[in-house]
Amino acid sequence: MDAAAPRATLVNLANAYGVATEYWDWQGNHVTVEDGTIRAVLGALGVEAGTDDETATSLAAVDERQWRRTLPATVMCRQGWTPWVPVHVPHGSQVRVEVQLEDGGTRVVPQVDHWVEPRLVDGTLVGEATFELPGDLPLGWHVLRAHVGEPGQPQDEGHTATATLVVTPGTLALPDSLRDGQVWGLMEQVYQVRSERSWGIGDLSDLAELAAWAGEDLGADFVLVNPLHAAEPVAPMEPSPYLPTTRRFVNPVYLRVEEIPEAAGLTGGALRRARDAAESARALNGKDTIDRDAVWAAKRAALQEVYALGLTGRRARDFARYRRTEGEGLLTFATWCALAEEHGLPWTAWPAELQDPASEAVAAFRDGHREQVDFHRWLQWVLDGQLAGVQRDAKAAGMSLGVVHDLAVGVNPRGADAWGLPDALARGVSVGAPPDQFNQLGQDWDQPPWRPDRLAELGYAPYRDMLRTVLKDSGGIRVDHIIGLFRLWWVPQGHPASEGTYVRYDHEALIGILVLEAQRAGAVVVGEDLGVVEPWVRDYMRERGILGTSILWFEWDAEGKPLAPERYRELCLSTVTTHDLPPTAGYLGLEHVALRDRLGLLTRSVEEERAVEEESIGNVRALLRERGLLADDAGVPEMVEALHRLLAQTPSRMLGVAVTDLVGDIRSINQPGTQDEYPNWRLPLAGPDGQPVGLEQVMASPAAARLAAAVSRRR
Repeated sequence: MDAAAPRATLVNLANAYGVATEYWDWQGNHVTVEDGTIRAVLGALGVEAGTDDETATSLAAVDERQWRRTLPATVMCRQGWTPWVPVHVPHGSQVRVEVQLEDGGTRVVPQVDHWVEPRLVDGTLVGEATFELPGDLPLGWHVLRAHVGEPGQPQDEGHTATATLVVTPGTLALPDSLRDGQVWGLMEQVYQVRSERSWGIGDLSDLAELAAWAGEDLGADFVLVNPLHAAEPVAPMEPSPYLPTTRRFVNPVYLRVEEIPEAAGLTGGALRRARDAAESARALNGKDTIDRDAVWAAKRAALQEVYALGLTGRRARDFARYRRTEGEGLLTFATWCALAEEHGLPWTAWPAELQDPASEAVAAFRDGHREQVDFHRWLQWVLDGQLAGVQRDAKAAGMSLGVVHDLAVGVNPRGADAWGLPDALARGVSVGAPPDQFNQLGQDWDQPPWRPDRLAELGYAPYRDMLRTVLKDSGGIRVDHIIGLFRLWWVPQGHPASEGTYVRYDHEALIGILVLEAQRAGAVVVGEDLGVVEPWVRDYMRERGILGTSILWFEWDAEGKPLAPERYRELCLSTVTTHDLPPTAGYLGLEHVALRDRLGLLTRSVEEERAVEEESIGNVRALLRERGLLADDAGVPEMVEALHRLLAQTPSRMLGVAVTDLVGDIRSINQPGTQDEYPNWRLPLAGPDGQPVGLEQVMASPAAARLAAAVSRRR
């Protein structure tokens, strides 16, 4: 039943800040959001709405927000557009506006003859002048400058206001291989796929080997990996790659120590200690769960030995250049890592003076721990080099795209970004998802969301810098829950996930910047647009050249039948399964139903749930037989192959094959809505019997060639 309708003043205030007061759920029901949820979310946005009087006062101030700024904080513009920009100045002032281009040039912005009635703001009469941006501005990050002279005063003697101006492509151009037709690739959780040389976890060297094999032997065009974002530098390391400490930097647990050039110079006791660390870590390869803490303890010890050797010549210059390029963001992250090693986590338990990254105490700590801080910057530089090497190997093996990276939705509230970017993230709320078919209680992902207003005030720099790291040396980026760039489900602390609401973001800004940075990197963008999605969002993504995502088990027509393959979207990455479902063999065996029943995640009886899933699988099986892809007496391996052959009949530009399907794994890598109730993100790759299998067995799997043939253009 709907909650009581919020009062009109609260509704109007919420609408002004993009906070939803009602929505339609996954079953088509209209839901009115509780007053308490709305007030809590407004509070997280810095809006006082705890009482009716506060709400009325905040609403009265809404209209004056823009009049208190000379320029908008950030101005977004697609290339070729000529938007009007309001400039607020004391009434009667002279004003001149220009654009300082990214390349150093300057363009004058003409004023438009457009009268706006001045208004009294804080006792001052403020006028609004209107300027029209030229339609031929180049793509890029520019600065808008307004030179204001007080009434009766020359402009040059007044003051200057600035704003970030971002000019973005209208549509992201597809890479050549996607313009030519359909491509396919593997989908891999890097940490899962261990080789005999791994240190207890799949690493970047293993990824390079997998990519080279898939490109040369199977004809794959890409390998889509899990987010490689950084985790905590101390135990316990968060196992979920989707709950990182920061999305800008990378987890050094993925390094292959032996492939750092300086490692060849280890001698004596240092060499012995590094070999001992490698031996202890490789002993973890046979374990049936991945122990990140033990792996990192061994790798960190060996990496410290390599770091202690120092750098000379070209390598030293390259490291210095990397530090300059990454600048303050890298220094802040490395400082947080060193602080975490000294004081433990969470950082909210540190001495108060160390909880502010801009404090004198933090600066003093950094000065007193230069080597420790520099070590963490060095780790990121080494990662940068090994990631570049993976992409070179993938392209050399014939992959048209190479590595496609994954961008998580958010960050850990106890992590580096929550400490280092306090002004950009909301407090008192976390990101999640409303109830849907596969998690009927809703989800709370325990992640602080971006504050839309603060992002604009910061010129979207934290968002841009994060994207640049993920896009560097890659052929593409998959944006997890891309709907979060349009609206996010905010859950107030202390509320269940079902009692959240949506908060809207400036999608023109967030998508535009994503498209701009991807075009500069020559990368494709895939948006994971599953779950509850407003129909217009997919149209907008298509307009901007962003691929959507289709999972075979989620694609049904209006009659409740499996969607015919020719009706799939063209701008799309289509796959049979995803990391939030069991591998295909496990799905066919209803492993997902049994697991959710064991964990108490079902809202209807297990018998009913099983019957619904069996009917769905039966309908898909009927479609496969109708298309001549499956014999009546076919078993599970044959059906897995047939499902991928069905995908190949779609017009989708990208097809993905899970590495788990190459070896017949049946276990879910993740069960949404759970934490320690299930070993999420800690299961190594395994065969049908649950026994771990390594990279060498993957490359020898007969199923690999069959599934590659099923989806390949060369079939």
